[in-house]
Amino acid sequence: QVQLVESGGGLVQAGGSLRLSCAASGPTFSSYEVGWFRQAAGKEREFVSVISWSGGSTYYSDSVKGRFTISRDNAKKTVYLQMNSLKPEDTAVYSCAAATRPWAGSTLRRENEYNYWGQGTQVTVSS
Repeated sequence: QVQLVESGGGLVQAGGSLRLSCAASGPTFSSYEVGWFRQAAGKEREFVSVISWSGGSTYYSDSVKGRFTISRDNAKKTVYLQMNSLKPEDTAVYSCAAATRPWAGSTLRRENEYNYWGQGTQVTVSS
């Protein structure tokens, strides 16, 4: 069983930065692929980024590519999402999720590919 807890959200002006953290419990976290998703008010949850268990592979949605960076520290059982050049349209609840299935053969861009979810952290970007 894995429990995920996000932190680092808050209110920031457009153009600013935030770093989100996803802290995990459980002995097998380092073997899971981890993704970040976000859900804006009144909208469906959307994929943001994913990182492989080793940290060697990453993937980003077009909307955040070049502005966000995902990383992980397996010794600390934590995945990070560094968000730079934030825009008002980045305002959403950001959630991390862990997938037990390997990336190979999966997109890891769909919610149903993940097994464990955190409760989310609010990010608000003012214009």
